[in-house]
Amino acid sequence: MEADIASQSVGLGSSVDFSLWSLFIRADIIVKSVIILLIAASIYTWAIIIEKFKLFKKINMTTQEFEEKFWKARSAESFYNNLPANIDDPMSNVFKKTMQVVLKSRSRSNLNEKLSGLLESNIENEVNELEKNYSFLATVGSTAPFIGLFGTVWGIMNSFQSIAVSRNTSLAIVAPGIAEALFVTALGLFVAIPSTAYYNLITSKIDNYLSEAESFGKDLVNIISRQVK
Repeated sequence: MEADIASQSVGLGSSVDFSLWSLFIRADIIVKSVIILLIAASIYTWAIIIEKFKLFKKINMTTQEFEEKFWKARSAESFYNNLPANIDDPMSNVFKKTMQVVLKSRSRSNLNEKLSGLLESNIENEVNELEKNYSFLATVGSTAPFIGLFGTVWGIMNSFQSIAVSRNTSLAIVAPGIAEALFVTALGLFVAIPSTAYYNLITSKIDNYLSEAESFGKDLVNIISRQVK
């Protein structure tokens, strides 16, 4: 008798489709909503990651080109006068905005202090542009596992309800609900891990760029101070 029940349970279990699509279709509206939310967060996360990597690749090239031309120029003013009007590079924008104020300013008193404050403000504005949408990665990285855990708990509750209704504790009854629940957990981790990893990586890139911009700013203050005397 026990052998017949076991073989029946195995037969029922083997007939259940455990593909990802089938797990999604069998899930209730709450679990489906969690899955859709995590997938949408994952898509937007990867869009941000790709956009940021393209941006930093472009910035590394344009910044290197800008610095090479700057150090070859005769003076900061002559280099400023030869800059293209439609320049699109953070370091170039910092230099351009700083020189615009310097050339319009008639007072040369406390020039170093004024330039330092101006450069700090301009660098901060450019870094804020680099960080746009970037905090979303941290939000997803910290919340996705808990969202997945919520879906898991809900799915397990449904499994226990199925057991209570059917009054059958066989694997064929329990396995589909448990599989759905664990699928949501895995999906939450799948979304959270790259979000957290790339958030840390992009943070490092922004910090490196900030250090480079601040170093250039100090050199620029010294150069302008000498040339305007």
